[in-house]
Amino acid sequence: MKSPVLRGLMAVGAILIGLYPLLYLLSAEVIGLLQTKPESLLADLAWQTGFYLHILPGGVALIVGWSQFVPAWRKNRMKLHRQVGKLYLIAALMSGSAGLFIAFSATGGWIAKSGFLALAVAWLSTTLLAFVAVRQGNWAAHQRMMHYSYAACFGAVTLRLWMPILIPLMGAFIPAYQIIAWISWVPNLLFVWWWMRRPAFARIQPLPSQAAS
Repeated sequence: MKSPVLRGLMAVGAILIGLYPLLYLLSAEVIGLLQTKPESLLADLAWQTGFYLHILPGGVALIVGWSQFVPAWRKNRMKLHRQVGKLYLIAALMSGSAGLFIAFSATGGWIAKSGFLALAVAWLSTTLLAFVAVRQGNWAAHQRMMHYSYAACFGAVTLRLWMPILIPLMGAFIPAYQIIAWISWVPNLLFVWWWMRRPAFARIQPLPSQAAS
């Protein structure tokens, strides 16, 4: 991703939303999306564990992931690129796996649940495919899958951009959230698909030091 403006906006959104889970730890009140959950669910230890294993590593993945798309880092700081990549991989797999679990309790019925389940599957699968590709020395496939992986991860940001738009338009939280469960991440993947079909992206070649993990 060569556009500095786009990278800058992505970084700001990633850092702000990546730090947002800290509010859940620091607040003594029920805040955010937890306000839409029944008390019985909030008291469930397994769900609580899944929730925090989703939002905290997910925040880490958001914060560190954007830096992997800075060309100068990949070119001049390959060791750092690899170490950050390992941190992203661990955080994404933890958060995605926990997201797969808590998606079954998503507010908004089966429409929202299926949306977040599909998101978790998309994030986990693209992240694992990116890891397999780099282990095999297939840098081009690794690069493509990491773009898709972070697009899925960035759904945490776009979800919060859509909420203040759709809730007033729909007039209620539930119908808006059912839509957001899908449009918070599907357009992200479609944008990446379009972006990677551009001739400028196709000309990007791996550096010799990038060809192997």
